[in-house]
Amino acid sequence: MPRIGAVRPRQPADVRVTGLGKQYPTRSGGTVAAMADVDLDIPAGEFVCVVGASGCGKSTLLRILAGFEDATSGTVSVAGAPVTGPDPERGVVFQDYGLFPWLSVRENIAYGPKQARLQRPVVVERTDRFLDAVGLTRFADKYPSELSGGMQQRVAIARVLANDPSLLLMDEPFGALDALTRSTLQGELSRIHRETGTTVLFITHSIEEAVFLADRVVVMAGGAAHGVPGHVREIVRVDLGAERDVTSSEFNALKRRIAALVHEEPVAAA
Repeated sequence: MPRIGAVRPRQPADVRVTGLGKQYPTRSGGTVAAMADVDLDIPAGEFVCVVGASGCGKSTLLRILAGFEDATSGTVSVAGAPVTGPDPERGVVFQDYGLFPWLSVRENIAYGPKQARLQRPVVVERTDRFLDAVGLTRFADKYPSELSGGMQQRVAIARVLANDPSLLLMDEPFGALDALTRSTLQGELSRIHRETGTTVLFITHSIEEAVFLADRVVVMAGGAAHGVPGHVREIVRVDLGAERDVTSSEFNALKRRIAALVHEEPVAAA
């Protein structure tokens, strides 16, 4: 499916994270280090999943990339520009769908392009394209309350993609869905990524989901509960091709390797 030609689409962005650290104040007046010395380079168009135990800094990393939080130390840039705050070129999808309940599916998806004051034919073209991409054309005039959770998440994804972001940030977007719906949406997201070429950073607790979706899996470890700041333990490349069989020996061998890394105890600071 070709990208929209009515306006020049944004190019996928590369991401560079260098020496990233984040500290939070405590009630006693001190600080606690959520992350330290995180380095990560993501080439434009790559799909990267981040896994790790709760508290290791996965979501903190995403929020800093989104511009919702400031880093304490280090640098973060997207497409060569430092991240100084939220920007529509960095689209974010959360586990909470965040749809406007008073707007129809079509109106939710069209909201961003309209706010960007794009011409009406462009708004219609983008809206129709992503309605089709997430399989909701027949539900365009329904309201969020009339949709299942999985369908609402489809709308949330389509609404972000309609803004044509150069970087898509996803924080456990399928975590609250049942297994069958989650599997379906994983397949849809993989297909949409191949069609749009958007750079994706995807946070998940599911190792199987990470292996199914990612070009590379970033394994994070540590966190305040372990007495050592969150950090990147290892980055694992997934060389399984576009069509992945979750039952294959190669797929499951990679799952076991990543699981071992996730469950390995971090070394506490001296």
